[in-house]
Amino acid sequence: MEEIPDDTLVIGKYKVELYDENSNTYRPSTPGIGMHVEVKDPDDKIILSKLYTSEGRFTFTSHIPGEHIVCLYSNSSSWFGKQKLRVHLDIDIGEHAIDYQQIGAREKLTELQLRVRQLLDQVSQITKEQNYQRYREERFRTLSETTNQRVLWWSLAQLVILVIAGLWQMRHLKGFFEAKKLV
Repeated sequence: MEEIPDDTLVIGKYKVELYDENSNTYRPSTPGIGMHVEVKDPDDKIILSKLYTSEGRFTFTSHIPGEHIVCLYSNSSSWFGKQKLRVHLDIDIGEHAIDYQQIGAREKLTELQLRVRQLLDQVSQITKEQNYQRYREERFRTLSETTNQRVLWWSLAQLVILVIAGLWQMRHLKGFFEAKKLV
Protein backbone atom coordinates (compact mmCIF):
# COMPACT_ATOMS: atom_id res chain seq x y z
CA MET A 1 0.00 0.00 0.00
CA GLU A 2 1.24 3.45 -0.88
CA GLU A 3 -0.27 6.87 -0.20
CA ILE A 4 -0.04 8.66 -3.55
CA PRO A 5 -1.26 12.11 -4.65
CA ASP A 6 -3.24 12.39 -7.88
CA ASP A 7 -1.49 12.64 -11.27
CA THR A 8 1.68 11.06 -9.94
CA LEU A 9 3.90 8.67 -11.88
CA VAL A 10 4.70 5.40 -10.10
CA ILE A 11 7.31 2.92 -11.31
CA GLY A 12 7.72 -0.44 -9.66
CA LYS A 13 10.52 -2.92 -10.22
CA TYR A 14 10.49 -6.45 -8.87
CA LYS A 15 12.60 -9.58 -8.99
CA VAL A 16 11.65 -13.08 -7.84
CA GLU A 17 14.17 -15.56 -6.48
CA LEU A 18 13.59 -19.23 -5.62
CA TYR A 19 15.21 -20.98 -2.69
CA ASP A 20 17.75 -23.64 -3.60
CA GLU A 21 17.90 -26.27 -0.84
CA ASN A 22 21.19 -27.71 -2.10
CA SER A 23 23.15 -24.48 -1.69
CA ASN A 24 20.90 -22.89 1.01
CA THR A 25 20.66 -19.68 -1.02
CA TYR A 26 18.14 -17.86 -3.17
CA ARG A 27 18.76 -18.04 -6.92
CA PRO A 28 17.07 -16.33 -9.88
CA SER A 29 13.83 -18.10 -10.75
CA THR A 30 13.26 -20.19 -13.85
CA PRO A 31 11.91 -18.50 -17.01
CA GLY A 32 8.55 -20.30 -16.83
CA ILE A 33 7.57 -18.69 -13.54
CA GLY A 34 5.96 -15.28 -13.76
CA MET A 35 4.25 -12.71 -11.60
CA HIS A 36 0.82 -11.23 -11.99
CA VAL A 37 0.81 -7.55 -10.97
CA GLU A 38 -2.43 -5.89 -9.93
CA VAL A 39 -2.79 -2.28 -8.81
CA LYS A 40 -5.98 -0.89 -7.24
CA ASP A 41 -6.85 2.73 -6.55
CA PRO A 42 -8.53 4.01 -3.34
CA ASP A 43 -11.97 3.34 -4.88
CA ASP A 44 -10.95 -0.34 -5.29
CA LYS A 45 -10.93 -0.05 -9.09
CA ILE A 46 -8.21 -1.98 -10.91
CA ILE A 47 -5.72 0.36 -12.58
CA LEU A 48 -3.28 -2.29 -13.76
CA SER A 49 -3.63 -6.04 -14.09
CA LYS A 50 -0.96 -7.72 -16.14
CA LEU A 51 1.16 -10.89 -16.24
CA TYR A 52 4.92 -10.35 -16.28
CA THR A 53 8.00 -12.58 -16.14
CA SER A 54 9.89 -13.38 -12.94
CA GLU A 55 11.70 -10.04 -13.19
CA GLY A 56 10.04 -6.93 -14.49
CA ARG A 57 8.89 -3.37 -14.24
CA PHE A 58 5.42 -1.84 -14.13
CA THR A 59 4.32 1.76 -14.48
CA PHE A 60 1.08 3.59 -13.75
CA THR A 61 -0.15 7.11 -13.07
CA SER A 62 -2.49 7.75 -10.17
CA HIS A 63 -5.69 9.58 -11.06
CA ILE A 64 -7.18 9.70 -7.55
CA PRO A 65 -5.28 10.69 -4.40
CA GLY A 66 -5.13 8.09 -1.67
CA GLU A 67 -3.93 4.65 -0.73
CA HIS A 68 -3.08 2.53 -3.77
CA ILE A 69 -2.67 -1.23 -3.33
CA VAL A 70 -0.02 -3.13 -5.29
CA CYS A 71 -0.48 -6.91 -5.28
CA LEU A 72 2.04 -9.36 -6.72
CA TYR A 73 1.19 -13.05 -7.00
CA SER A 74 2.54 -16.03 -8.84
CA ASN A 75 1.09 -17.46 -12.04
CA SER A 76 2.28 -20.91 -10.96
CA SER A 77 0.46 -23.21 -8.57
CA SER A 78 3.69 -25.13 -7.95
CA TRP A 79 4.77 -22.43 -5.50
CA PHE A 80 2.23 -23.66 -3.02
CA GLY A 81 4.43 -26.71 -2.45
CA LYS A 82 7.53 -26.63 -0.29
CA GLN A 83 9.45 -24.10 -2.40
CA LYS A 84 10.29 -20.79 -0.79
CA LEU A 85 10.56 -17.58 -2.74
CA ARG A 86 11.82 -14.08 -2.18
CA VAL A 87 10.40 -11.04 -3.94
CA HIS A 88 12.41 -7.83 -4.16
CA LEU A 89 10.10 -4.85 -4.76
CA ASP A 90 11.25 -1.28 -5.35
CA ILE A 91 8.66 1.45 -5.88
CA ASP A 92 9.63 4.94 -7.09
CA ILE A 93 7.02 7.68 -6.80
CA GLY A 94 6.89 11.12 -8.39
CA GLU A 95 10.12 12.82 -9.40
CA HIS A 96 12.13 9.85 -8.06
CA ALA A 97 10.70 7.75 -10.89
CA ILE A 98 12.11 10.01 -13.62
CA ASP A 99 15.56 9.34 -15.11
CA TYR A 100 16.89 12.85 -15.73
CA GLN A 101 20.13 11.70 -17.33
CA GLN A 102 18.13 9.94 -20.03
CA ILE A 103 15.93 13.01 -20.56
CA GLY A 104 19.02 15.24 -20.81
CA ALA A 105 20.60 12.99 -23.41
CA ARG A 106 17.40 12.62 -25.43
CA GLU A 107 16.50 16.33 -25.48
CA LYS A 108 20.14 17.52 -25.59
CA LEU A 109 19.85 19.70 -22.48
CA THR A 110 22.74 21.41 -20.75
CA GLU A 111 23.52 20.61 -17.13
CA LEU A 112 21.86 23.84 -16.01
CA GLN A 113 18.72 23.23 -18.09
CA LEU A 114 18.49 19.70 -16.75
CA ARG A 115 18.86 20.90 -13.16
CA VAL A 116 16.17 23.57 -13.69
CA ARG A 117 13.83 20.93 -15.11
CA GLN A 118 14.52 18.67 -12.15
CA LEU A 119 13.79 21.53 -9.72
CA LEU A 120 10.55 22.37 -11.54
CA ASP A 121 9.46 18.75 -11.29
CA GLN A 122 10.30 18.73 -7.58
CA VAL A 123 8.25 21.90 -7.03
CA SER A 124 5.37 20.31 -8.93
CA GLN A 125 5.61 17.16 -6.80
CA ILE A 126 5.72 19.21 -3.57
CA THR A 127 2.62 21.10 -4.69
CA LYS A 128 0.83 17.80 -5.37
CA GLU A 129 1.86 16.49 -1.95
CA GLN A 130 0.61 19.68 -0.26
CA ASN A 131 -2.72 19.47 -2.08
CA TYR A 132 -3.03 15.82 -1.08
CA GLN A 133 -2.25 16.65 2.56
CA ARG A 134 -4.89 19.41 2.48
CA TYR A 135 -7.38 16.90 1.06
CA ARG A 136 -6.55 14.38 3.80
CA GLU A 137 -6.77 17.07 6.48
CA GLU A 138 -10.18 18.19 5.18
CA ARG A 139 -11.43 14.61 5.12
CA PHE A 140 -10.11 13.98 8.64
CA ARG A 141 -11.65 17.24 9.93
CA THR A 142 -15.03 16.28 8.48
CA LEU A 143 -14.79 12.83 10.05
CA SER A 144 -13.77 14.32 13.42
CA GLU A 145 -16.64 16.82 13.37
CA THR A 146 -19.14 14.09 12.47
CA THR A 147 -17.83 11.84 15.24
CA ASN A 148 -17.91 14.73 17.72
CA GLN A 149 -21.52 15.50 16.79
CA ARG A 150 -22.53 11.85 17.20
CA VAL A 151 -20.84 11.67 20.62
CA LEU A 152 -22.69 14.82 21.70
CA TRP A 153 -26.08 13.44 20.63
CA TRP A 154 -25.34 10.07 22.26
CA SER A 155 -24.42 11.83 25.53
CA LEU A 156 -27.62 13.88 25.41
CA ALA A 157 -29.67 10.72 24.76
CA GLN A 158 -28.02 9.02 27.75
CA LEU A 159 -28.76 12.05 29.92
CA VAL A 160 -32.43 12.06 28.89
CA ILE A 161 -32.70 8.32 29.59
CA LEU A 162 -31.09 8.78 33.03
CA VAL A 163 -33.45 11.64 33.93
CA ILE A 164 -36.51 9.66 32.81
CA ALA A 165 -35.30 6.58 34.74
CA GLY A 166 -34.71 8.74 37.84
CA LEU A 167 -38.17 10.31 37.63
CA TRP A 168 -39.77 6.90 37.14
CA GLN A 169 -37.88 5.47 40.15
CA MET A 170 -38.90 8.42 42.35
CA ARG A 171 -42.54 8.04 41.34
CA HIS A 172 -42.41 4.28 41.87
CA LEU A 173 -40.77 4.63 45.32
CA LYS A 174 -43.28 7.32 46.33
CA GLY A 175 -46.17 5.00 45.37
CA PHE A 176 -44.49 2.14 47.26
CA PHE A 177 -44.04 4.16 50.47
CA GLU A 178 -47.61 5.51 50.26
CA ALA A 179 -48.94 1.95 49.83
CA LYS A 180 -47.00 0.79 52.91
CA LYS A 181 -48.18 3.90 54.76
CA LEU A 182 -44.65 4.90 55.66
CA VAL A 183 -45.09 8.43 54.32
